Amino acid sequence: MDILKIAVDWAKAEIFSSMFFIAFGIIFLFACICLWQLGKTDLAKAYIIPTLIAGIVLMTIGTGLVISNKWRIAHFPLPYNDNASAFLQSEMSRVEQTLKEYKVQVFTAIPLIIIVLAILIICTHTATWRAASITAIAVLIVILLVDGMAHSRLMSYKEKLLQQEKEWGGSE
Repeated sequence: MDILKIAVDWAKAEIFSSMFFIAFGIIFLFACICLWQLGKTDLAKAYIIPTLIAGIVLMTIGTGLVISNKWRIAHFPLPYNDNASAFLQSEMSRVEQTLKEYKVQVFTAIPLIIIVLAILIICTHTATWRAASITAIAVLIVILLVDGMAHSRLMSYKEKLLQQEKEWGGSE
């Protein structure tokens, strides 16, 4: 099993996954334009700014992830060719750190923020706060969905790294 191929395949899957952030960003921007052109009620007008911001944020996240993973793919061969064992260890530590971040940020903080926003929807009676809260919940759900898939891929990547580590440990 070639660790460089595994790493590149994982990064390519991350690029594909990041495209979903961009796609949802475009959907939010399309909704913003539709609300701007067709929205007649106060609530519909209140959604214009939050959906615009949500679209821009999601597109920025997606674009940043695509760029960083393309950079990562281009630069994987150099450290691998210098010292494959050190490359494997650096990937293992990066994966461990990312998994810890997912646990805290994605699977703990985001659900808590969604709960607070849901309470805010119930407690407020102004269209602006409700629209902002509902839009924020929608964005956070998108992040949970995409990052949930990324978490699964990262766990699979970690298992392959561990398997490679065992193979190398047994042959040395």
